[in-house]
Amino acid sequence: MAVAVATALCLGLAAAPVATAADEQSASGTSRGVPIPAFYDPPAELPSANGEVIRTEPLPLGLSLPGLDGRRLPGTATRLMYKSTDSAGRPVAVTGAYIEPSASWRGGGHRPLVALASGTMGQGDQCAPSFALQHPLTLTGETVSVGYEVLAIYRLLSAGAAVVVTDYVGLGTTDRLHTYVNRLDQGHALLDAVRAAHSVPGASITRDSRIGLYGYSQGGGASASAAELQPSYAPEIKLAGTYAGAPPADLTEVMKGIDGSALVGALGWSVNGFAQSDPDLREVVEANINDTGRAALEDLSTMCVGDAIFGYGFTKSNKWVTGGASLGDIIAADPKARAALDRQRIGNLRPAGPVRVASGIRDDIVPHHQSRRLAVDWCRKGANVTYEAIVLPNLGNKILTNHLVPLLTDQGDAISWMTDRLSGRPVLSNCWTMPFQP
Repeated sequence: MAVAVATALCLGLAAAPVATAADEQSASGTSRGVPIPAFYDPPAELPSANGEVIRTEPLPLGLSLPGLDGRRLPGTATRLMYKSTDSAGRPVAVTGAYIEPSASWRGGGHRPLVALASGTMGQGDQCAPSFALQHPLTLTGETVSVGYEVLAIYRLLSAGAAVVVTDYVGLGTTDRLHTYVNRLDQGHALLDAVRAAHSVPGASITRDSRIGLYGYSQGGGASASAAELQPSYAPEIKLAGTYAGAPPADLTEVMKGIDGSALVGALGWSVNGFAQSDPDLREVVEANINDTGRAALEDLSTMCVGDAIFGYGFTKSNKWVTGGASLGDIIAADPKARAALDRQRIGNLRPAGPVRVASGIRDDIVPHHQSRRLAVDWCRKGANVTYEAIVLPNLGNKILTNHLVPLLTDQGDAISWMTDRLSGRPVLSNCWTMPFQP
């Protein structure tokens, strides 16, 4: 979080009013004191086709500059709502944003599209990535949110690629709770964002545009899941490349990493989300949660990353349950709950197109060994995998630095790899190097 805040300040962002008077008048409600625009209220009836656009509106970017040709830099943004399908097979409305770049694409072929899955933002509707594009720094007495993905988004736009960002299921939209790190929900939402982007008024992408998926942390899991699901869920989308940075592929292992860390709030978000969407996990949570844990989960359900760090950082989950065991141990001891988490495992399917998996070897929040195992699993399935172990010193145990610094140090290489794929340049798998990489 400290890295994200410092990055935002370096970009010249300042704490500004979260919403104008007009925003407040058009808001349907608030989340931790932040007005949520009525745009985020899904309609009662949803279209039948996945990726079909429900509504759009202009989205003013909170960080932009006037261009010499009169167009804003780095581009023109559109807020969108589109239809997707959740993990139970039910229709769901998802919001996001499409950004048409001002820069020209010089990589050959039609202008490409990158579908970007954001890293962890929180569970409150005010944390939605599309909202963060308009309000890059939300800082009030009740919530703290930093739109740190603006770095990757703007770098992709400067290369001339169009970008579509998903808010995931339930993040932003006011009809349900965000289903944090749900493999199917976030994979579907990302692929349907690609479909929706093609229907945005004024979009210059075409059906022949090359498509890339890009994400780190929660976003790495989303892009990895989408690459696996694409052949069955969205066969018409041809993927030129997928970047999965620090992907939480095995939630059982990730739960151990975040428990007691600065980002223990993410454990609460995952429990909240799965308790909403999976009866087996809901049953074991309700049977073991104590009053302290119940209050914490309710509080966390409207928090962003900053709030969770300040409010619950370094808390041990055994404080939230009866009996003194950790939440991870309780779930692991229950066969049905353990099976529910096993169903969330990424790596059981072969991903479409070339993929790049990168992870910091010191990452103790999203443990490196389980990210590496994802690459191994894909290699064994014959996938075209570029695996990158990011070697850095230990930058502090459980304080997020070992997880966040690789996001920044690897970003240039990740975007270069992606733009090469969008340009049609071939890449050979480096699976053969796995025995020699940590």
